[in-house]
Amino acid sequence: MKYVPLHVHSEYSLLDGLSQTKHIAKRLEEIEVDACALTDHGTVSGAIDFHKTISKGFKPILGCEMYLCSDSSSVKTVENRSLSHQVILAKDLEGWKKLLSLVSISNNPDNFYHKPRIGLEEFLSLVSSDNNLISFSGHLGSHLGNVVTDNVNWKKEGIRQAERLRDAFGKDNFYIEIQLIDSLINKTAKECAEKLREISKATGIPCVATPDAHYCRKEDSHDQRVLLCTALRKSISQIQSEIKQGKLVSMKTFFESDNYHIPSPEEMLQFHNPDELQSTIDIADQCTNYEILGPPNPPVFDCPEDMSPNDYLRYLCREGWVEKMGHINKGHDLFKTYGGRVDKEIKIFTETNLSSYFLIVRDILQYANSKGYLTGPGRGSAAGCMVSYLMGITKIDPVPYDLIFERFYNAGRNAGGRVSMPDIDVDVPKYGRNDIIEYIKEKYGKDNVAQIISFQTLKGRAALKRVMASRGNISFDEQNAITSHILDEAKIADDLQDMKEELGTSSVITWALENRKDKLSEWCQINDNGELEGKFAKIFEQAMRLEDTKIVQSKHAAGVVVSPQPIYDVCPMVIDREGKDLLAGFEGPSCEDAGLLKLDILGIKMLDKIMDISSILKV
Repeated sequence: MKYVPLHVHSEYSLLDGLSQTKHIAKRLEEIEVDACALTDHGTVSGAIDFHKTISKGFKPILGCEMYLCSDSSSVKTVENRSLSHQVILAKDLEGWKKLLSLVSISNNPDNFYHKPRIGLEEFLSLVSSDNNLISFSGHLGSHLGNVVTDNVNWKKEGIRQAERLRDAFGKDNFYIEIQLIDSLINKTAKECAEKLREISKATGIPCVATPDAHYCRKEDSHDQRVLLCTALRKSISQIQSEIKQGKLVSMKTFFESDNYHIPSPEEMLQFHNPDELQSTIDIADQCTNYEILGPPNPPVFDCPEDMSPNDYLRYLCREGWVEKMGHINKGHDLFKTYGGRVDKEIKIFTETNLSSYFLIVRDILQYANSKGYLTGPGRGSAAGCMVSYLMGITKIDPVPYDLIFERFYNAGRNAGGRVSMPDIDVDVPKYGRNDIIEYIKEKYGKDNVAQIISFQTLKGRAALKRVMASRGNISFDEQNAITSHILDEAKIADDLQDMKEELGTSSVITWALENRKDKLSEWCQINDNGELEGKFAKIFEQAMRLEDTKIVQSKHAAGVVVSPQPIYDVCPMVIDREGKDLLAGFEGPSCEDAGLLKLDILGIKMLDKIMDISSILKV
């Protein structure tokens, strides 16, 4: 009998979930299921990535395993720090928007306390009367699971809480979760499931079978443990020792079991009855195929004299032509060269509805200049745009230097209704960056502008160090000796890009083994069959598997998104690491996939120094 995995974590459950979405898709193909839900801990930051990857062959179901506290989330005390879990799934686009709202609320600085959370009573009131969400509860650590495992009067209280959840979400939108995949090892899970089945009979609320997938396959459990060791800053042996002492109870199952994978239907059938598996299919059927991606949707720039953005773009280009190209006679070949290029660029930008983008960037630079900030002349491929030069966005005439427009913007990449965005780096003094961002917020609305998150990933050297540290039996000196031969990714970026184009993937560690053989042969080398051998071959293999896994959330150094509507309508808002500001909760490319305009406002310390020198010389 088929089933749908409805409780699945990805690498976006940082240092807890292992799977990248491409690996989840491959696993779904292996076990021949038709759909899958993503339910990361307290976040939906992986939703765009998941949606794009999974929808190529399967139905993606977007959800979240949210954190609930027993008292109001505004109460930030040790007693109210304990959290239970509640899984919710979005049935349709309206449900997705509701889910975005819930995640954003849980990240509000007034609610956030070590983790994004919502008080139980507030949560129930927020989801009440909606028919766009599906929820289930019952696994160990969930609200209903805690009720039946921690309460003497578990049945009475379990029935009461189950009915409260059913009443909040709606009769057909709440299920009792039965999680048994690890019950042969975790006896508490079996006891909990038996109690929950009794509650299901008493209330008529159907049961649903779920895994608790933190990695794709059983053998991946070893890699997930490295992430857990990283989170706890302990070795595997230290964690196992503390588990034996009765400490780190929450880690016990992960270090004693390899059952937190995405099970096959056959595996699930060993533990669950047909009705519980059928419920997974029923839930998947209730969830419609809806689109969360959108075309570029920049704010419409407020143009003078009732001009449209396209008209104003042309007007500014004409003004720039008079100022910068007026010396070229009409009959001259250069007149045709410049004129043809400008006409081509304007045609592309007006047809793709990108005029507002250039007007917004120009306006930001004008503000920066009005404040006396020194701005960059134009960096990278942006210097190849004639329109930008005429509008004063860049200060470099691209024609004398044979700078190619298509390296900046290739309209041939626009296909299937998708329009790619230009990418102009706005370089400003570091000390003035926050002022410029505040100007953008004042102009377009504080809810419509935000900086964005980024994620630090494990690269070659870091991946090797994390694996060796988890072993606990390799000295720091030897770790440093090995990793000293692993170069930074930036230093070999071109080689890695060539590797990716040739093989479809790239690895800093593989590059090092191929290009620094003599330095690393003492520990590991690639033999004639392309296999790793040597005393640390297994360590190198594991580190290579972990490369590019997300481990830490941070704030992007340059990225700012602008929207004509509140960002939380299409993107979750998440709290920054300082616990003060809310950031757009998708990475840059995913923000653009959601339709948000992404700008790169980069603070450059060198511009500060040049301004200081200029100021000193004037004195």
